[in-house]
Amino acid sequence: MNDLQTTTASRDVLASALDLINVVPNPYYAFSEYERNKVDKRVKFVNLPEVCTVTIYTMSGKMVNQFKKDNALTFMDWTLANKAGIPVASGVYLVHVEVPGIGEKVLKSFVAMRELDIEGF
Repeated sequence: MNDLQTTTASRDVLASALDLINVVPNPYYAFSEYERNKVDKRVKFVNLPEVCTVTIYTMSGKMVNQFKKDNALTFMDWTLANKAGIPVASGVYLVHVEVPGIGEKVLKSFVAMRELDIEGF
């Protein structure tokens, strides 16, 4: 039964768990099942550890937004807006997830934004 016991505080297991981190939906084509209404736009970062920093960059390296996570949830929403709350443009974004003491993961996310219909809601 020793081979079947739970492994805790193993750096190798924690580092391999970084491979599970992902952004969904990817690609984002103007709509997501996570959205709550017609003007809501969002994607989720999933399989996150309790403590991490998620930073989003443009392909040219400009920081778009940054989130610090320190809770037991395994996901985090991004409303597809920059730090000032302005919706991002369509394009490819780099997502850097840093887990203190464990490692980091870099993801690519494609975002195709829809035109905002302010008269229709």
